[in-house]
Amino acid sequence: MQEKLAEFVAAKAAELGIPGVAVGLLVDGEAITVAHGVTSTANPAPVDDGTLFHLASVTKSFTGTALMRLVGQGKVELAAPVRRYVPDLVLSDEEAAERITVLHLLNHTSGLDWGVIDGDEDDLGLARHVARMAELPMIAPPGTRASYSQSGYNLLGRVIENVTGLPFERAVSELVLEPAGLSNTFFDLDEVIVRKFAVGHNADEDGTMRAAQPWKAWRAGARGNNPGGGIVSSVSDVLRWARFHIETEDQLVLGMREKTVELRASTLGDGFGISWFLREIDGVRTIGHGGSGNGQFAELLIAPERNFAVVALANAGPDGYNFNQAVVRWALENHLGVVEREPEPLPYDEERAQEIVGRYENDAMRIDVATDGSTVTLGVGIRPEIRAGSETEMPPDYAPAPIGLLPDDEYVMLGGGMQSQRGYFSRDADGAVTGVDLAGRLFSRSC
Repeated sequence: MQEKLAEFVAAKAAELGIPGVAVGLLVDGEAITVAHGVTSTANPAPVDDGTLFHLASVTKSFTGTALMRLVGQGKVELAAPVRRYVPDLVLSDEEAAERITVLHLLNHTSGLDWGVIDGDEDDLGLARHVARMAELPMIAPPGTRASYSQSGYNLLGRVIENVTGLPFERAVSELVLEPAGLSNTFFDLDEVIVRKFAVGHNADEDGTMRAAQPWKAWRAGARGNNPGGGIVSSVSDVLRWARFHIETEDQLVLGMREKTVELRASTLGDGFGISWFLREIDGVRTIGHGGSGNGQFAELLIAPERNFAVVALANAGPDGYNFNQAVVRWALENHLGVVEREPEPLPYDEERAQEIVGRYENDAMRIDVATDGSTVTLGVGIRPEIRAGSETEMPPDYAPAPIGLLPDDEYVMLGGGMQSQRGYFSRDADGAVTGVDLAGRLFSRSC
């Protein structure tokens, strides 16, 4: 079993040019890990099962679990307005600030935009980060639709701080990391630097891999994005995290697997539970979460009813995502007999293509949809003014890649660094295209 996995991992990493990867499986209670390649192209050391990777948004599963622990202690109510716990919360929409509940944050229905806020030069703390959420737009009234929000989870971190009286990182350690036995999982770079860790890499225009800076997607010491994406761990510890969620008897933690809102046409899942993306694959129910940092990608998928989990960690972009997805598909097929089938695109339709051509934006990124008369392409990038105004280096944009149109205004990515991602275009009451969803996020049409 391990030998076949190792062969696949080595071949796929070589094919996609990923310097270093770590993969883990949990099969009927047995943990299997495979590591391949090096931590850094400039200062190479072999990756092993204890090598630390930035998990990015997989962190949300830790933040959500910590919050549910507080619910179990009677310190937080899911239906309570967030202002009960963060009374100084100010948003761009006062009515929304009053109405947003804890559950709205947990299942991404708060109406908050994605919410990537650059660090404050004088104050890198979470309280200051949350104060700056007043600058963010609202994309919908609370509770009316799902749209993946980093800012929502960072706000949850402030709830945890205020309820416990502890820094967010300390609270998560006491509520979650220590009970789950995760001794190689951290937030603080001071903990990372004294251990073996993977360096993220991004490809230059000529394909040369260079070390990504900053190591996370924000500068050292900034804590504002820790609740939504700051945790660092190893493949062995992430497997322990999967085992914890498979074996838990805590009814509130088990309840995180129950669907709270539907998702449409999303590769991420059929719906949100609490923190988890829920997805049924060929009849097998799964929960999971992915993460993308600066040249580092993480993927965790769990099939609790089958006592199975797969973890994939890669230290290069943009194809780290494609590597991780290939590992997940291989593991599902070879260990559960589960095959996820790609949708069949419709033939090219010039009228449909012209309807969707244009630019779409959220608070930090933009999507450009174009056609050459035979193929529709979609490119994703950080908004130029955001990139120019940032004090830190940001990951490169995703070059335009072909998409295939599906029925009901849905689509699938046919290539590039987001191959197989699905989404859909939304319309207003008059039938005009007004937005596009990608990776669970709404991008509104700007031109």
